[in-house]
Amino acid sequence: MDWTGAAAAFGSPAEPVTTLLDTHFILWIALRSKRLRAYPWIDHYSPWTVSPVSLLEIVLLGEAGRLQVRHTEFLERLRADRRFVIDDVGVTLLVTAAIGLAWTRDPFDRLLAAHSAARRLRLCTVDPVIQEHHALLVRELAAS
Repeated sequence: MDWTGAAAAFGSPAEPVTTLLDTHFILWIALRSKRLRAYPWIDHYSPWTVSPVSLLEIVLLGEAGRLQVRHTEFLERLRADRRFVIDDVGVTLLVTAAIGLAWTRDPFDRLLAAHSAARRLRLCTVDPVIQEHHALLVRELAAS
């Protein structure tokens, strides 16, 4: 599949987006994981913003054999689900926001937190390091 036009394939939200999903939540929602039962409030934040960073992470996890997802089918599932909106944030903005996030060495965590900060979108993540250091979290996760 040609991923160069992937962002253009996703429609604009009917209402403003307020929440950026981390890669775990994207996978869990798209694949209808039972893990979502622990987060009954997740639909209240739809439509959800998806970072292109998460798409790259999903591809790399698949290539490394750590994730059993067919990339083409997965992208099609996201494309068909109008609750997902890809935010094609500029690289300069993303990198500028990421420079100051020295609390993590994981490049994907750093870029997702930077995306959240740059766009002022609340981040929905189960990552304990991000939850400890990132101020913009969804209400239910910030309280835990």
